Amino acid sequence: MVIAIDGPAGAGKSTVAKGVAKALDFTYLDSGAMYRAVALAALERGIDPDDGERLGELAWDLDIDFEGDTIRLGGKPVEGRIRTPEVTITSSRVSVHPQVRQAMVKRQRELIAAGNYVAEGRDIGTVVSPDSPLKVFMTADETERARRRAADSGEPVDEVRRAIQDRDRRDQERADSPLREAEGAFYIDTTELTPDQVVAEIAARARERGLA
Repeated sequence: MVIAIDGPAGAGKSTVAKGVAKALDFTYLDSGAMYRAVALAALERGIDPDDGERLGELAWDLDIDFEGDTIRLGGKPVEGRIRTPEVTITSSRVSVHPQVRQAMVKRQRELIAAGNYVAEGRDIGTVVSPDSPLKVFMTADETERARRRAADSGEPVDEVRRAIQDRDRRDQERADSPLREAEGAFYIDTTELTPDQVVAEIAARARERGLA
């Protein structure tokens, strides 16, 4: 069973999903980290991020799994290496390719079939698990999203805002599983809310529905 949390970059999905997983004693699944792992592997192999065919072959062949909250590639932790600016930019280009998304969706479904998960991403409630008993769509004002990302990365806010605008456009316009609010999802704007407030709201809804 999975609680699905979707939304654009900088909405606070990762922090909130981790908090909800801890509050409910579920396992946290960061689907974005899986695309970052594909991007890292592509960079290491010198594969063009726009070469959908080669990237698809790569994605299907990769051994991606989690040990707790730590993502592993080929059995080795890669958490720190997938958070660099270069991998972040490459990931947004890699993730638009249908073959890559199909490979990652298959792996995500395999993972969540094995237990109780809080999964966050951009297509969890629409594609990966449309039958989720609790779907959440998180967002925030674009300026606030840029500020949050800049605080984490140390980059100038204006540069981060432009990157977010580009990422939003790619996510919303891609042909395969575009970013959109899932049918029946609980919509929450986190602009004026703390992570703890959002976690409490989602955990309360989960309990109301008998999920924990």
